[in-house]
Amino acid sequence: MNETPRRRSDSTRTAILTAARERFAADGYERATIRAIAKDASIDPSMVMRYYGSKEGLFAAVVAVDLKLPDLAALPRHDVGRVLVSHFLTMWEQNEVLTALLRVGVTNPAGAERTQGVFRDQLLPVARQVCPDPEQAAVRAGLMATQLLGLGLTRYVLRFPPVVALTREEVVAWLAPTLQRYLTAPSP
Repeated sequence: MNETPRRRSDSTRTAILTAARERFAADGYERATIRAIAKDASIDPSMVMRYYGSKEGLFAAVVAVDLKLPDLAALPRHDVGRVLVSHFLTMWEQNEVLTALLRVGVTNPAGAERTQGVFRDQLLPVARQVCPDPEQAAVRAGLMATQLLGLGLTRYVLRFPPVVALTREEVVAWLAPTLQRYLTAPSP
């Protein structure tokens, strides 16, 4: 039984995206090549270009990131920091796309823009849900991003031994009060 063109197209796209995620995560944006991604996907490089147009187009498709942030308005106010740190630890540990996004974000302007957009579009609404002064929500979301991206960079990209050695509970204990303060404390 022959595979339909649509099925073949879907499986090719899936193979390309899988290979690209792994390659961007392992090599970063600058060192990942269309040729290497195509080789990993067992296809001709022209197919990658046919489906995604460019390396930038492929990267944008790969890093469609949904942080799946919890509804903080439904939580007791004093649990917000703890819940967010726990949530992000789970996201970093289960989603190599975030690691790829972070690697590219620190080395490439398009990657930095993409990272900024993900965090702006998804963290800002969270900050608005819980902060006492909605006009400061952007500042609070930005400060929250400093901690979450810093955690991701030091634990999952640069792999600083003392940070990697921390247990999940220790990371939450250290970081949750800071996020809590950024989101719920009165403005200085």
